[in-house]
Amino acid sequence: MGKGGGKGHTPREAPDNLKSTQLLSVIDAISEGPIEGPVNGLHSVLVNQTPVVDRDGNTNIHGVKVVYRVGEQEQTPLEGFESSGAETVLGVQVKYDNPVTRTITAANIDRLRFTFGVQSLVEANSKGDRNPTSVRLQIHLERYGQWVVEKEITITGKTTTQYLASVIVDNLPPRPFGIRMVRVTADSTTDQLQNNTVWSSYTEIIDVRQRYPNTAVIGLQVESEQFGSQQVTRNYHFFGRIIQVPSNYDPVARTYSGIWDGTLKPAYSNNPAWCLWDMLTHPRYGMGQRIGAADVDRWALYAIGQYCDQMVPDGFGGTEPRMTFNAYLAQQRKAWDVLTDFCSAMRCMPVWNGQRLTFVQDRPSDTVWTYTRSNVVMPDEGTPFRYSFSARKDRHNAVEVNWTDPDNGWQTSTELVEDTVAISHYGRNLVKMDAFGCTSRGQAHRAGLWLIKTELLETQTVDFSVGAEGLRHVPGDVIEVCDEDYAGISLGGRILSVDRARRILTLDREITLPSSGTTLISLVDGEGLPVSVDVQSVTDGVQVQVIRIPDGVAEYSVWGLKLPSLRQRLFRCVAVRENDDGTYAITAIQHVPEKESIVDNGASFDLQPGTIHGTVPPAIQHLTTEILAEEGQYQVLARWDTPRVVKGVSFSLRLNVAAEDGSDRLVSSAGTPDTQYRFRGLTPGRYTLSVRAVNSQGQQGDLASTQFSISAPAAPSFIELTPGYFQITATPRQAVYDPTVQYEFWFSDAQITDIHQVENAARYLGTALYWIAASVNIRPGRDYYFYIRAVNQVGKSAFVEATGQASNDAAGYLDFFKGQITESHLGKELLEKVELTEDNASKLQQFSKEWQDANDKWNAMWGVKIEQTKDGKYYVAGLGLSMEDTPDGKISQFLVAADRIAYINPANGNETPGFVMQGDQIIMNEAFLKYLSAPTITSGGNPPAFSLTPDGKLTAKNADISGHINAVSGSFTGEINATSGKFSGVIEAREFVGDICGSKVMQGVSIRATNDERSTSTRYTDSATYQIGKTITVMANCERNGGAGAITVTININGQVKTAEVMPYTAGIPAMYQTVVFSVYTTSPVVDISVSLRVRGQYTTSASVWPLVMVSRSGSNFTN
Repeated sequence: MGKGGGKGHTPREAPDNLKSTQLLSVIDAISEGPIEGPVNGLHSVLVNQTPVVDRDGNTNIHGVKVVYRVGEQEQTPLEGFESSGAETVLGVQVKYDNPVTRTITAANIDRLRFTFGVQSLVEANSKGDRNPTSVRLQIHLERYGQWVVEKEITITGKTTTQYLASVIVDNLPPRPFGIRMVRVTADSTTDQLQNNTVWSSYTEIIDVRQRYPNTAVIGLQVESEQFGSQQVTRNYHFFGRIIQVPSNYDPVARTYSGIWDGTLKPAYSNNPAWCLWDMLTHPRYGMGQRIGAADVDRWALYAIGQYCDQMVPDGFGGTEPRMTFNAYLAQQRKAWDVLTDFCSAMRCMPVWNGQRLTFVQDRPSDTVWTYTRSNVVMPDEGTPFRYSFSARKDRHNAVEVNWTDPDNGWQTSTELVEDTVAISHYGRNLVKMDAFGCTSRGQAHRAGLWLIKTELLETQTVDFSVGAEGLRHVPGDVIEVCDEDYAGISLGGRILSVDRARRILTLDREITLPSSGTTLISLVDGEGLPVSVDVQSVTDGVQVQVIRIPDGVAEYSVWGLKLPSLRQRLFRCVAVRENDDGTYAITAIQHVPEKESIVDNGASFDLQPGTIHGTVPPAIQHLTTEILAEEGQYQVLARWDTPRVVKGVSFSLRLNVAAEDGSDRLVSSAGTPDTQYRFRGLTPGRYTLSVRAVNSQGQQGDLASTQFSISAPAAPSFIELTPGYFQITATPRQAVYDPTVQYEFWFSDAQITDIHQVENAARYLGTALYWIAASVNIRPGRDYYFYIRAVNQVGKSAFVEATGQASNDAAGYLDFFKGQITESHLGKELLEKVELTEDNASKLQQFSKEWQDANDKWNAMWGVKIEQTKDGKYYVAGLGLSMEDTPDGKISQFLVAADRIAYINPANGNETPGFVMQGDQIIMNEAFLKYLSAPTITSGGNPPAFSLTPDGKLTAKNADISGHINAVSGSFTGEINATSGKFSGVIEAREFVGDICGSKVMQGVSIRATNDERSTSTRYTDSATYQIGKTITVMANCERNGGAGAITVTININGQVKTAEVMPYTAGIPAMYQTVVFSVYTTSPVVDISVSLRVRGQYTTSASVWPLVMVSRSGSNFTN
């Protein structure tokens, strides 16, 4: 180096050599044991939502130790987990003069673990090197009232992040005793030494080998360094409890072999029926101490379990069990709540039948008894069967089902189930439900659909009473109700006599058989079971011949009729109560066996009515109206249809019109058996038409309504113009679609300023939904004007103007002309090749032709062409004239076929062409154009000095514009030079060349007193949106008008103050003047300024002040 140089030094960073590794050791209680175990080994153990190993056995998280026990009575302790500890998190900083103290009170602990460390440990020297250092700590225990040093700790090394270490202290003193962490090294007082110490936690450890009998536990050890500062979470995917299942049941295949003898065996299963059995009978976690196995109907659960195991579509093209149960009972709850949750997963309810707890499942089952007017108690009012219906608000048609989703990290997902038909009829009625123990989306969907169909289809409840001899069922049984009052026809009674030889039964009342279909009669056999047989004929209304008479059918036994046109009315008994008179009151709810196929298999049924009187009127669908004009008045033709044809149904119609006060006024009401009706003599207005079906008994179906207007249509909301080659397509759009509206199209080359003159000045194109204006006269680059209005049977709207142009795609036009030329007669003649037999052969041909085609169109053409082949290639030069009739009209053409076309003016020996077209390019010497339309214009040069693109982007290296520039917005990155200018808005700049100054004369202050003080103030607010420097100058012009008192002026600018005593009294001078000046530089956008005047003394003194405020900011610079 030369003189004045010196050695350089690059600071050195020593590597971090302190690395703390903490081991998380935790035992989690999984479940009441025994359980089956992990679903897929270590893949079923998740740390921070990540499996320890993937499905292929590759390790995701290293250094993990997992030991588990399934929860048997005699299980062994977990190896490597011989102690248990309770950690107390502190996270406090330990300072030199402030030890951290805690008290231990637990009596049964064996050891203490102290976890401590440094937030960082590094020392920097004067050269910037960052080196290792050390810090000393002590652990003190209080033994018999004295603090004793238990551990000396020195942490040496370097780390820029937190480092923690642990020590264990044995031989603990009697409880209670104190513990404390003491820092021996003095605290750092400079940033060059970073050695803050922390006491992270202490852990109370008990040394014991615990077996955790009858509890499934898992022990997990994992190094914390893999997770940084994250809290380590654990999740486990286990097969649950081993429960008691039928001895003939294979829980894996879900099959049953042979006849069950009622015995049970242990196995894992997620069949909800046997999970419920386990909950009811288990003596520890369940209800086994309150209810015994003999008190639970295992035979009912056996049937329910088989029903749950049946395979149904899963909604994704496969099958799955109808119901499974995967629940985790994590908190103590009321036994009844848990029981009903279990039952909800199986569509059943618990029932005490007087002897044991049994269960009634909502599934198709056999009818156990038939009730008619002849075997029930007849009350005094004569109505043995009393019906009630669910409220419409309780008939939900949309359900949000919450279920546990394995594909969503076993979090809750929501399945939306809807009945769109019911929603369209009654509006949306949403309910939310939890699918308890559900981990299948298909099962969740079926649960929601079952709730909807139950509430929509099973809406009826029946109450009746029977004598003791008529009580043939228990709660949960399905019964048949043959109520002739409800059905409107004889459906049940008693048998008066039985003729087995002729298979004839004599009934107690007349019946009528339908003309078609099979009629069944339900009888009671000798075992008291209902049996249905076919009816062959009826004589005298009461003599019924059947296909066979079951054994045991006796006189005065009950019969019930099943007609093909009526639905069998089934109910499920939910309650049996004993009345005071020895009879029994029965309550049953409607049962629709088809519901199972609807929910589980997606079947669709058109359910038959249960009465001939109450045939449900069909719904109205596809209700439409058509408006027709009729001599100044209007008629409306209404049409509709129904989903099914029902005999004896007519239709009721009501037509209302909106009145001026907003109410509806009835215009007409009518009835018709047809599915259309015509209203006549209507005037303009907004109408609402309502139609409903009515059956022969006067029952009304659901109301269907539609609105329509008899009025001129609204003008199109906008016109969509689509450019084409020599054409423009106009498509009007309405704000609200109206199928009765069409549009009139008018066209003009020039804009029509008076819209009322459109019909006189524009050309009418036609009426349609859209229009294509196509003509060779529609040239690119020019504006053309459409005038369009909406029309219907009532009138026409105002015109809407739309301006459009033909396509400006030059390349597309060339392709367009190619098709036009090659299809013309002259084009075909010029481009037709003549087969020249020899190479280098040529041919000169002149052609001339005129003719009339089959459509009596006159055509003519003339031309000449030269053809030659050279080296196997074909060459042609030619020109031609033609006059041809085309679909677009008469077209005259002048076509030239050549590699090069040029124009030469030979005057004065000039041989340079003024125009050349070669290939696809035109080269011109000079052009004087009246009008030029080009999508893109580019100057010469590389890169071009000037370009204009179709989107309006202008690029120029230099632009000298002497005229007027009108622009909406813009930006400049360079320098702007202008002689003058005007701005109507705000000018904002970060720097100015030249000074900017503003001023204000504040309100003056005057005093005439011995002692007084007055002030005046103002506020300045900068218009800039960012902070900018400015100088605030206040000139306080003061005047003394008499008196000998002292005068003081105080100027305050945003808290900066200047005080001056002015104009000292001088005898003989009546008036004095002085100016006090105070300046402050600030960047604050708001500046508060005040000036105060004070007078004090023994004599009355007169004084005034008139402040002047000046604000200036400058782009100039001062030097020296």
